[in-house]
Amino acid sequence: MRPWRLGGKLVVLALLLLLSLPAAAQSSQIQVAREFLIAVLRGDNSAAYKLLAPEVSNTVSKKQFRAAVRPLYEQGRELGRPIALYKLGLRLGEEAQPRYFYAFSFKSDTLQPTPRVMLDVTFRDTTAMRILSFGMIPAPQSKRK
Repeated sequence: MRPWRLGGKLVVLALLLLLSLPAAAQSSQIQVAREFLIAVLRGDNSAAYKLLAPEVSNTVSKKQFRAAVRPLYEQGRELGRPIALYKLGLRLGEEAQPRYFYAFSFKSDTLQPTPRVMLDVTFRDTTAMRILSFGMIPAPQSKRK
């Protein structure tokens, strides 16, 4: 057999092998939101800061970010770190632009009729993989009769 034919077969075999491997999947928005909140709750502010959208990290310093996530961190110390997705949806933002949000509750609130607070993460649109805004929202409370 000629050496160049053997080399060609090896290249084809290598390509087939590479094509058979699963592609590295990009994280979904829900995974990014969860990763962000878990980093905040464990006090890893630098990891959480890296997940912010460029327009946010360009205007918010790391010191301002630490101050902004402090209430979320403190709430996690009180209610525990484990979180679960509570709801997701669309919210109208500035100029009636739809913003995609994910709200998480603490797992310690599982047996409550409604969570005490929700941790909210918002993305610019369906393709965005960086966080546009975040916060802690008091959960809706039922009205007493």
